[in-house]
Amino acid sequence: MNLWEVHVRPVERSEEGRYQEVMDEHHYLGRMPKISETLWYIGLWRNQWVALLSFSAAAWKCAARDQWIGWSPRHQYDRLKLVANNSRFLILPDWHFPNLGSRVLSLCQKRIPRDWQDIFGHPLLLLETFVDPRRFQGTVYRAANWHCVGQTRGFRRTGNGYSARTHPPKMIFVRPLRPNARELLSRPLLESAFNTGGAKIMITAEHMQSLPQFFTDIPDPRRAQGRRHRLSTVLAIAAGAILCGMRGYKAITDWANSLGQKARERFRCRVENGRCVVPSEYVFRNVLIRVDPLDLDHALQNWNKTHGEKDESLAIDGKVMRNAIDEQGYQTHIMSAIGHQTKNCYTQKK
Repeated sequence: MNLWEVHVRPVERSEEGRYQEVMDEHHYLGRMPKISETLWYIGLWRNQWVALLSFSAAAWKCAARDQWIGWSPRHQYDRLKLVANNSRFLILPDWHFPNLGSRVLSLCQKRIPRDWQDIFGHPLLLLETFVDPRRFQGTVYRAANWHCVGQTRGFRRTGNGYSARTHPPKMIFVRPLRPNARELLSRPLLESAFNTGGAKIMITAEHMQSLPQFFTDIPDPRRAQGRRHRLSTVLAIAAGAILCGMRGYKAITDWANSLGQKARERFRCRVENGRCVVPSEYVFRNVLIRVDPLDLDHALQNWNKTHGEKDESLAIDGKVMRNAIDEQGYQTHIMSAIGHQTKNCYTQKK
């Protein structure tokens, strides 16, 4: 068998029934439903099916993978769409030839970034898969330059959370689709080309000029000695950064540092040596953990009343805050009012 004659392509709609039947017959896990972002491939040799592969959504949680990437929990869930899981890989019974598996896998790795972008409208940076060591040792993945980053803990996701009983752990393999994939996934401020989260509003010149005035009445929790930046400026820049999709002090600071001089003037930044300077990460952190959240919420509601006229209706959304325990030992729940058109959060209440 000449491996150079092997090629891969996505499964056509008319072939999906056959694909599912073959997978159900020959793969030990059986068929897998096509849910959300899922892409099926077939490997062919002279128009004969020799291999079947499925790529779908990444695992919601995977400690070894998350530690290898180095991303923080606040960034992880916004960036999971940049990771795909090789959820099925089947070499058909009559085609167990040396190096065929790694050849098919390598061909998929080369074309899936383009296919994923064309079909789902966003890029991929990383592939992952889970290998049951009771059945396999991941030889094909190692031959295709995948890296084993550890093992799962044995818990499975269920409809009600995670299973209480552990299952045999699986080996975790990952394959970056570009050399700097880890660095891109873990950086505080993600490039716009890789943003896959919800809609983010853009801050206009009018927004920049109006934001500081809404925070002028908030009491400053800092000592008078050593203040270099107005409280209204610090809060306005932080609010602008979060409205543009930034999460975390580092991301807010990076966004602030990226502002041009005109934008800094609109935020009423401090002038030093003829140039406007923005607050440091320490200043953002110090202010945001000490300012009265009720005062801040009230100011943001007033800003939304002024700039939220595009919303014809609101959605009510409830969330449980992770790692937030109140005085009675209960987890903190919050309710949010979000505009359907602008995606702005109008208010949040405990």
